Amino acid sequence: MFDIKISKELKEISKNVTLGCVKAKVDIEKSDENLLKEIERVINITKGIDIDEINELLQIKEIRNVYKSLGKDPSRYRASSESLLRRIIKDKGLYRINNIVDINNLLSISSFYSVGTYDIDKLKPPIIFTYGKDKDTYDAIGKGNINIENLPVFKDEIGYFGSPTSDSKRSMIKNETKNILMMIISFGDENVEKYLEYAKKLLVRYANAEDIEMKIVT
Repeated sequence: MFDIKISKELKEISKNVTLGCVKAKVDIEKSDENLLKEIERVINITKGIDIDEINELLQIKEIRNVYKSLGKDPSRYRASSESLLRRIIKDKGLYRINNIVDINNLLSISSFYSVGTYDIDKLKPPIIFTYGKDKDTYDAIGKGNINIENLPVFKDEIGYFGSPTSDSKRSMIKNETKNILMMIISFGDENVEKYLEYAKKLLVRYANAEDIEMKIVT
């Protein structure tokens, strides 16, 4: 497993910050019918949540509080987990990209955690989970250049590449991706291990995952 750490500075903001990490070799392909059915099942359950109650869900509330502590507006820079839930409740559905991205989103809407999945071969360890500094930016998927100053972010030897809000193009999952690193991001509760096992099952079942390594970073 890669060397993955959480910065002292971020721990001072959130003493319970935890990462659930899965490294695996996978097959990238179109999602099969069973995976899509599993996603639809969770979507139908999620639709029962009142949109005004989203911010009170424990995992969402925790990450919003961290953003506020860092001076970032959590309604402007929404965590991906919150954005996905809002799309579902507003009946906008979820984008269908490929099996890995769909598994990532299924895991997020099931757990309410923000989850990021990256092409390992585009990363240069060690990896640190920290927050962006003065005027830091990166080219985000579908959003162009975003301001990551005071936003929780992942960083490797090359630079910043992912956050709970939006990931960078550099490390994005593409059809030619062979090896992935999936990160489950928690700022407080104790269910990371449970969803780490769920992630493993999904990757084995729907992406023929092999050479799986898992660890929890605190």
